Amino acid sequence: MYDHTKHTKREENTLHFLRKKMGKRKSRAKPPPKKRMDKLDTVFSCPFCNHGTSVECRIDMKNLIGEAVCRICQESFSMTVNALSEPIDVYSEWIDECERVNTLDEDAAKDED
Repeated sequence: MYDHTKHTKREENTLHFLRKKMGKRKSRAKPPPKKRMDKLDTVFSCPFCNHGTSVECRIDMKNLIGEAVCRICQESFSMTVNALSEPIDVYSEWIDECERVNTLDEDAAKDED
């Protein structure tokens, strides 16, 4: 017959571990917390007067209109937006439109020469 009372320390630890785990449900690990996105800027520098932090971009989701307005030189730009649009998108579109107009003006000046 096997004697249950005499075990080495290692065997005792193993048996204790097995008895502790038997019959218990495995607990689920908690999912890691979600990382928060940093807020994007809503104030930018003006492409006309180059004044820093003078252009404020606002989005009116009710009317789906995004607007960028310079507080110094009163230049403004507006565009239609969608649910995913951010103020940086309005400002970037304004800069892109300025570059398009400038290249058209340069092309027209070259054609006149």
